[in-house]
Amino acid sequence: MNEGHSYPGRLIVVEGIDGSGKSTQIELLENYLRLKGFGVLRNAWNSSQEISPIIRKAKKKQILTPYAFSLLHAADFSYRYTHEIIPALNAGKVVLSDRYIYTSIARDCARGIPREWLMNNFRFAIRPDLTFFFRVDPSMAFERITQMRDIKYYEAGMDMELSPNPRESYILFQSRVLSEYEGLAKELGFFTLDGSRPVEETQKVIRRAVNPVIQ
Repeated sequence: MNEGHSYPGRLIVVEGIDGSGKSTQIELLENYLRLKGFGVLRNAWNSSQEISPIIRKAKKKQILTPYAFSLLHAADFSYRYTHEIIPALNAGKVVLSDRYIYTSIARDCARGIPREWLMNNFRFAIRPDLTFFFRVDPSMAFERITQMRDIKYYEAGMDMELSPNPRESYILFQSRVLSEYEGLAKELGFFTLDGSRPVEETQKVIRRAVNPVIQ
């Protein structure tokens, strides 16, 4: 990974396991920044027009091996990084990225892929100006997700055959992912937040942390 950058814009990232509350917070942060007059690009994981449809089809058929899963998501990120993130930073915008390369590193390491191999795949990516890590217990995250929708096959780590029960599989798999995140957070200095705290309280903390970065 490239340390720092010289772009006029700023890159702010939110990370965490599924159901950690990060997407809610980044949406609130986007509204806050726009009201302050900043140009903002919100970018999401697995959302490129070129690669995302392929990933969705493969996930639906449940045919992805860990390496195929990793490489497809790396291709999606690379496309968005080249065509969306870097142009926005060049234009002086604040880029809010709902997941960054750390998602792939945490999830794919949890699937048994060597970290060195993953880091090499993303060596072109710049280091964000600020990365928030939302830490939440996997059991709480599961309850949050299933209040809105069914749990997904790969989200629950069902491909890892940890348990035939989706809830148990989710908790076991996401606990592995959480452990990888915690290692990254310690090594790279993520701003760690308690994902179980009230939304308004957490947003205040986020804004206080973001203000010095965008100024």
